[in-house]
Amino acid sequence: MAARKPTSKTVSFGAEVTRLREEAGLNRTELAARAAVTRSYISQVESGRTKCRRDFAERLDKALDSGTALVDEWDEVLRSSSYPKFFADFPRAEASADSLRAFETRIVYGLLQTEPYARVILGNDEAVLDRLRRQSTLTKPNAPTVFVVLDESVLLREVGSPEIMREQLEHLIEMSERENVTIQIAPIGYQRDARAAFTIATQPDRSEVAYIESSIGGETTLEPKDLTIVSEIFSRLQAEALSPKASVELMRKVVKERWT
Repeated sequence: MAARKPTSKTVSFGAEVTRLREEAGLNRTELAARAAVTRSYISQVESGRTKCRRDFAERLDKALDSGTALVDEWDEVLRSSSYPKFFADFPRAEASADSLRAFETRIVYGLLQTEPYARVILGNDEAVLDRLRRQSTLTKPNAPTVFVVLDESVLLREVGSPEIMREQLEHLIEMSERENVTIQIAPIGYQRDARAAFTIATQPDRSEVAYIESSIGGETTLEPKDLTIVSEIFSRLQAEALSPKASVELMRKVVKERWT
């Protein structure tokens, strides 16, 4: 297949090919020779600029002695997702990202939600399990760096019960102690252009994918114009938000004064 614009799915598959190739101690030329293709084709697959056929994934598994790892990944990429259609592409970009930047206006960022909090928000067991599985992204080896800005109102808005809110805020405080997680609180007030929640997933090759929420669901986008806008908004939010240390102090204060 000819080279084309990368998607979150092809980028995710390509990242797995790269990881397995490097684990095998091969460069692209050596893998190309084993798989009987050109080096440029391996480059296209790894960068996500083409979607290979399933039988080629089988050849790669054989060349890399990786069992069925890439066939399984190929099947997972094309398998119908349990996520809503408007969100279907983004979890794969999230899982393969080496950096995540998220802004939330009304609820806690999904990867930082406790199970009871998520259960109130999502309302069904399958969706909760999907969210909990996504959260393993933050604790896996070589976990992405995560920068989250929460509107202060998120800390004050009761979801479920005071007990659930107390546990949720204590979890945020605990997660903020991780080296790869930075949480900042944006004081209640007007934040220029910050009208909706969004997440930006930066891939190992520095390409980016964004998920932008809306009143009817949301949108996954790779458009450079969209990415420039949300990146600029996030930079302003970080600059105007409380420092990470002050944010933790505020969360502790809210736990004590509102949710205890």
